[in-house]
Amino acid sequence: MGEIRRMKYCINGEWLESTTDKYMPITDSSTGEVIAEVPQCTPAECEAAIASAQEAFPAWSAMSISKRVQYMFRWREVLYAHKEELAVLCAKELGKNLNEARGDVQKAIEPTEEACAIPALLQGDGAMQVTTNYDTTSYRFPLGVVAGIVPMNFPAMIPWGWMVPLAIACGNTIVLKANSNTPLTSMRMLELFYEEAGFPKGVVNLVTASRAEAEIFLTDPRVKAVTFVGTTDVGKHIYSVAAAHGKRVQAQCEAKNHALLLEDADLEAATNAIINSTYGCAGMRCMALPVVCVQESIADKFVALLKKKAQAMVVGCAYDEKTQLGPVVSAKHKRNVCNWIQKGIDEGAELVLDGRDIVVPGFENGFFVGPTILDHVKPGMSVGDCEIFGPVTSIKRVKDYEEGIQVMNANRFANGSCIFTNSGYYGRRFVMDTDGGMVGVNVGIPVPTAYFPFSGNKDSFFGDLHVLGKDGVRFFTRAKTVTTHWFDEEAAARVVRTWEGSTEQ
Repeated sequence: MGEIRRMKYCINGEWLESTTDKYMPITDSSTGEVIAEVPQCTPAECEAAIASAQEAFPAWSAMSISKRVQYMFRWREVLYAHKEELAVLCAKELGKNLNEARGDVQKAIEPTEEACAIPALLQGDGAMQVTTNYDTTSYRFPLGVVAGIVPMNFPAMIPWGWMVPLAIACGNTIVLKANSNTPLTSMRMLELFYEEAGFPKGVVNLVTASRAEAEIFLTDPRVKAVTFVGTTDVGKHIYSVAAAHGKRVQAQCEAKNHALLLEDADLEAATNAIINSTYGCAGMRCMALPVVCVQESIADKFVALLKKKAQAMVVGCAYDEKTQLGPVVSAKHKRNVCNWIQKGIDEGAELVLDGRDIVVPGFENGFFVGPTILDHVKPGMSVGDCEIFGPVTSIKRVKDYEEGIQVMNANRFANGSCIFTNSGYYGRRFVMDTDGGMVGVNVGIPVPTAYFPFSGNKDSFFGDLHVLGKDGVRFFTRAKTVTTHWFDEEAAARVVRTWEGSTEQ
């Protein structure tokens, strides 16, 4: 076993030893070994992180926007220079294969590039002369301190793509509550942020803590906005508490994305897309595709092809270049996924492919779950309705498009959805009919680029403004609309005469 590093937390650009006596283990998901411990920071340490961000805010927000952008350009270059290092770290602590981990880091770079264009995005809504000698214009100003509460599944993209770039480019400062399962990638990025990109101290601060200590971010009046990604129950709590304390909230929550596979689709191409979407990142992403509503006329053929392709996947160590499906994040998460598979069987689903007992030679203690397929999943089965967050496919057989869209829209979540068809008629109808916020037509993972909002619906999102795109800029700024009127000499004289006359009376 290698050396177990005891990590610190970061305030005002300095890495500090926590006073806590509670530390949380971080594992190499492929070996099961503990590779680091992170502190369960105290409430006082979380409060100090807020204070650091508050202290840094006046100077950072007053800095010219062109200078802030120069920092963002420098940060982009640092990320590219360290992309491979960060990808390996992400693969170790989370379990994504190397290509997926590289994609995680790339998805932190793209929003950074959007933030480099912040001068255009902060231009407001224009100006006009509304009537003679009266002009109205609008401005966007930073909010202040922002809190970012991070999930385990994208340790580079979510804190350093969805949260930090637009928040700080708009002039805010931020406190990140890194996820206690996968904080190492985010911590290393913060080291680079200060050491190589040279940002002013206190612009980004980082703690690791439990929910109890993090409650301060929802109630402290110095925190003006909370951005969160995680489970729906926690998201609802954060939304209700933080909003009740006058804060803006964007809470990206759970998903149970559905695909509708029609009989006219290119079955080979559709199955390849479904394999990639369902089993990529070991299913630990809110844009996975864990449910396929397949038209009955092709269901047997599709299930056989899906099983064949799934069985051919290389399951292995996350940081082995040959691996296609890496482990899940922890032993606890593996037990949870396996329990869901058993629950599906108990509910009456047919187990077509079982990934629970897979063993990777040389990595026997890793947290591996192989591709799993449950067929004949009926309405009301929780395995087909609840988020599993693992490499598990539920097959729901439907008669036609109408039944398929009804089954899909009955789900309480609506993060994403997609259809596979060669029919322009059904493709267009699907775009209009689906509740999904991110929609794919012959696209298995309809995640938009950073220039568009990540737009989940229903119980997949709580708030008004989504992350990224123009929504992200609006979320991290407040509007001011200013009307001005300047007097000419004659008008000024009339005002003076009117004032003098009123005084004499």
